Amino acid sequence: MKKQQDNFKDLPLILSLRQVSEILSVHPNTLRNWDNRGILRAIRYGTRGDRRYRKVDIEHFLK
Repeated sequence: MKKQQDNFKDLPLILSLRQVSEILSVHPNTLRNWDNRGILRAIRYGTRGDRRYRKVDIEHFLK
């Protein structure tokens, strides 16, 4: 777990859908589904409502 925590140190505070899907090794549609179901909430950003994820939420999700 220490190595994983070290990896998070270098990540930006806000992550894109694609970045999180790569970190968690899940399809982007899975993340959209989790957001809709309240499992892993995203922040909606911009006029298109793109999903962004807070680094602290990803760290918490993995614990």
